[in-house]
Amino acid sequence: MESRIVHPARPLRGEIVIPGDKSISHRSIMIGSLAEGETTVHGFLHGEDNHATLKAFRAMGVEIEELAGGVLKIRGRGLDGLTEPGDVLDCGNSGTTIRLMTGLLAGQRFFSVLTGDRYLRKRPMKRVTGPLVSMGARIWGRGGGDLAPLALQGTPLHPIDYASPIASAQVKSALLLAGLYAEGTTTVREPHLSRDHSERMLTAFGAELRPFAGGVSLTGRPRLRGQEIRVPGDISSAAFFLVAALVVPGSELLVKNVGLNPSRSGVIDILRAMGGSLELVDERQAGGEPVADIVVKSSRLKGIEISGELVPRAIDELPVVSIAAALAEGTTTIRDARELRVKETDRIAAMIGVLTALGVSAQPRDDGMVVHGSDGLRGGTIDSCGDHRIAMSTAIAALRATAPVTITDTACTATSFPNFWELLDKIKT
Repeated sequence: MESRIVHPARPLRGEIVIPGDKSISHRSIMIGSLAEGETTVHGFLHGEDNHATLKAFRAMGVEIEELAGGVLKIRGRGLDGLTEPGDVLDCGNSGTTIRLMTGLLAGQRFFSVLTGDRYLRKRPMKRVTGPLVSMGARIWGRGGGDLAPLALQGTPLHPIDYASPIASAQVKSALLLAGLYAEGTTTVREPHLSRDHSERMLTAFGAELRPFAGGVSLTGRPRLRGQEIRVPGDISSAAFFLVAALVVPGSELLVKNVGLNPSRSGVIDILRAMGGSLELVDERQAGGEPVADIVVKSSRLKGIEISGELVPRAIDELPVVSIAAALAEGTTTIRDARELRVKETDRIAAMIGVLTALGVSAQPRDDGMVVHGSDGLRGGTIDSCGDHRIAMSTAIAALRATAPVTITDTACTATSFPNFWELLDKIKT
């Protein structure tokens, strides 16, 4: 099992380029494969999660060419052009892959099976399989369809109007992808806006979507056409370096090419509300997504309350936000984040374990946590629980520890951020 030792850091300096957005990279393969003609993807993230999606579509007959510089050429097969895979489709550790593909495969004309690693097979799937069954999907899985492996017998689907009890881009996207195969209008409503990469990309490919306050509707059986996609840098990856520069005294970083989709930029709002100095420069558009470079300087942070609509806009960044909270003045309370309990691991329990081991006073809540700020952290040994965001958040905390921190099971960072450790070393020297 791979481990890393992270030492306390001097001021962090320099500039880094963030790799491509994981969510957009997934969707570029899925939607590009269903389109007619060729789709070119620039800046594709070559992480393990995205490779799981790539391999799955190759197994269903899609020709995908990998070129230099993170460029993919996808030769789409049209909405009904996928072929039955000859084996089980392994989604690895990727919740996005298995949940979105469950929706996409439900309307095919063939049989398929989706599985994943030991962590993914523990994650709940009923939030997706339940509404899909109400569309007519035929899905079987462990725990009454709540756990992978999932077996699907493709069948004609009918549209639904679904009010999701949670704000989840994975649930919404799975239903929209299923809705491509339903005659009529599929509507998904959610309590707060979740990330809208699927809506933006489907619209760019020619689908008819109608966003409205509280949801989105899609007209089924569109004709999708291949596009050129430019993937911006992943704000979830950038967040680790934003927090690092904020909490290590004397630091100043330029973090380049960061996607700032409003449904994903909650971490910027949170860190600014805590007193963080973050300046957006060279704001621009890339592939229909807002992008900017960010200048971040070490700052005196203060505790705040994080709740409501901010949470789905920053759900993946909350583990590293808790590190910022641990080094802020006062108390930070995170509410409405129950979704953290069903990620790659229970991230509430995992981060409470990390913070406590590093000497921080922190208490779990059913839907979040309370973190009491401190002046510094102590060294120790932390188990990442096989969760990439726990491993990387702990690495950022270690920069402000009084002694080295050993992090176990760190190979998991390759799922979303293959060059994380390289970039961390770069700004420390």
